Amino acid sequence: MKFSIQATDSQSKARAGEITTDHGLIQTPIFMPVGTAGSVKAVHQRELSDDVQAQIILGNTYHLFLRPGLDVLHKAGGLHQFNSWGHPILTDSGGYQVYSLSGTRKIKEAGVTFKSHIDGSTHVFTPENVMDIQRTIGADIIMAFDECTPYPCEFSYARASMDMTHRWLKRCCERFDTTEGLYGYTQTLFPIVQGSVFPELRKQSAEKIASFEREGNAIGGLSVGEPAEMMYEMTEMVCGILPEDKPRYLMGVGTPANILETIALGIDMFDCVMPTRNARNGMLFTTQGIINIKNEKWKNDFSPIDETLGGYVSTTYTKAYLRHLVVSKEYLAAQIASVHNLTFYLWLVKQAREKILEGTFYAWKNSMVEQVMRRL
Repeated sequence: MKFSIQATDSQSKARAGEITTDHGLIQTPIFMPVGTAGSVKAVHQRELSDDVQAQIILGNTYHLFLRPGLDVLHKAGGLHQFNSWGHPILTDSGGYQVYSLSGTRKIKEAGVTFKSHIDGSTHVFTPENVMDIQRTIGADIIMAFDECTPYPCEFSYARASMDMTHRWLKRCCERFDTTEGLYGYTQTLFPIVQGSVFPELRKQSAEKIASFEREGNAIGGLSVGEPAEMMYEMTEMVCGILPEDKPRYLMGVGTPANILETIALGIDMFDCVMPTRNARNGMLFTTQGIINIKNEKWKNDFSPIDETLGGYVSTTYTKAYLRHLVVSKEYLAAQIASVHNLTFYLWLVKQAREKILEGTFYAWKNSMVEQVMRRL
């Protein structure tokens, strides 16, 4: 993997870059649609590529390990072959999913024992076998195994968790560096900064992660319930420590405003379930603001969902028709709304990139945050 920076913003830390992988080019800043189990919910791969114009999608180690399982994925030739997605893929290590299974998992130095949410069977994730699992899945970018701390948590817990995450990272790197990919292309390992919302710990973790000198770095443990301003404070601090010549990935973030504000702080990569999850509940993100399509006011609105946005779905279907599908609980509603929301998210980061290249990002960002977050 290679990363290069084409331009930086003079009034912020925003930058426009390019990540080169064996499965193609990624232009940053970039948003990665979440395909947890190898599928972005309600969206065909062709729509992802042609309509949404996604450049990279995310899969999840925990879910893919449980179903369809490593044997199937290996026989298929990896996730790219299994789900017919020819562009880059990133896999989350499963650390966040293990965190969310707080009632059915036990964390020890050796690793994490957890029970499957599918059938209750018991499994163990260690730094070593999570590297092996992601080798088998075959993502272009794989994540180190970490513990995501809850918010709020005690300083002592956050420090102990962070220290263990660092020890786990050492084991991840040793396993990764002594194994090879299975399908003839290169894989890259990203470490993850932790430390909850404690500046002292975030600083320490960022310095530790930077010392491993991997090709890219991630920031985890944010967007888990803390105030947005606290998330921005931690992100700004960490971006000031992580190397400038490597991509920075803020995990699990977030709203359009979160994305724009943290691009300004130096973040290059994002993922979040929000655009597709909210789509399935009838919430649409548009270039003019946020729409609850279930509201009566859209019943007789025969204008396109978002003519400014462009794209087949957003300019072909009307608000009235989509509202009808949603209240009728038609499957097509989730498909249209999901494609639309993802198209908006990819449009937003593409616009941010263009403004950085033009040298007008900061003023545009300030006006756009207000515009896209207002309720219509």
